[in-house]
Amino acid sequence: MNVMEEITKWGHEKVLFVNNEEAGLKAIIAVHNTNLGPAIGGCRLWPYASEEEALFDVLRLSRGMSHKNAAAGLNFGGGKAVIIADPSQKTEAMFEAFGEAVNALGGCYITAEDVNTCCDDALIIARKTNHICGLPHVSGDPSPYTAIGVFQGIKATAKVLNGTDSLEGLTIAVQGLGKVGYDLCRHLHKAGAKLIVANLEQEKLDMAVEEFGATVVSVDEILYQECDILAPCALGAIVNPTNIPKFNCRAIAGAANNLILDLESGEALKARGIYYAPDFIINGGGVINAAAEAAGDYNEEAVLEKVYNIYNTIEKILLESKETGEPEGVIATRFAEERIYGNK
Repeated sequence: MNVMEEITKWGHEKVLFVNNEEAGLKAIIAVHNTNLGPAIGGCRLWPYASEEEALFDVLRLSRGMSHKNAAAGLNFGGGKAVIIADPSQKTEAMFEAFGEAVNALGGCYITAEDVNTCCDDALIIARKTNHICGLPHVSGDPSPYTAIGVFQGIKATAKVLNGTDSLEGLTIAVQGLGKVGYDLCRHLHKAGAKLIVANLEQEKLDMAVEEFGATVVSVDEILYQECDILAPCALGAIVNPTNIPKFNCRAIAGAANNLILDLESGEALKARGIYYAPDFIINGGGVINAAAEAAGDYNEEAVLEKVYNIYNTIEKILLESKETGEPEGVIATRFAEERIYGNK
């Protein structure tokens, strides 16, 4: 992999590679765009198979954050960080070293929690930098707000599918029962949806069966269940040439980032007549919450107003796609980039 070619291809401003052997930290921080303000985006901790895989992920995720923040109307650019490690390898020294790395960027990147990092980790990072949000005594865990936004986006998707946003009796397949996925199931169950779920941890599956009456299938089968809406809440790139012919849903609307592998996959999904709620729009609730803290004027009521507006944005994009035949992801990207690059 030619690193500079990859960075140039995605349009990034800067990428910082961090290697602190004493602290056990290997990390990459990617700042995609700061036209609208400092880049904001979480820190993901994941046991990547290679450094190339980690770089590919952080570049896609940080670009997605530029789009997500712009589409949500936030005055922040997009960035992301990945720590290459297994969750069992977490140490305070690792997160302190990461905080020092964030601080070295001088405020052009503001970090927060993400996959396998939490509020307690954020407090450790905050020992070394002020460029962090999602602290427990301010905005806190962003995942409940992400789940609310995804739920609103699913309701909007149902409205375009059926003429009503009622979820009563609809079958929704949820891939992944992490913080967001499980919280989303709670909202969906309360709204009367029938749930099919898959997860790597048996404990969460048992809880979903008991609390929501969910039907459990394997992680290999969940994407291909017959359902009204497929809600991927795990990792991305599930809309790809291998999976598209096997989907048995009417729409895809979930919390995972970068759900569509590439432009061609988005076009192929559209050709199959399957609606797609763009991931960086529908899952924007968490960063809306965190950005309010970063802006220094946190107010939960104002945050929720913006999160509920995800419904309107998703409905608008789906209806435009229905009318024009243009893939939803293309419409959403144009919507975001008009704001990003119109502010130069």
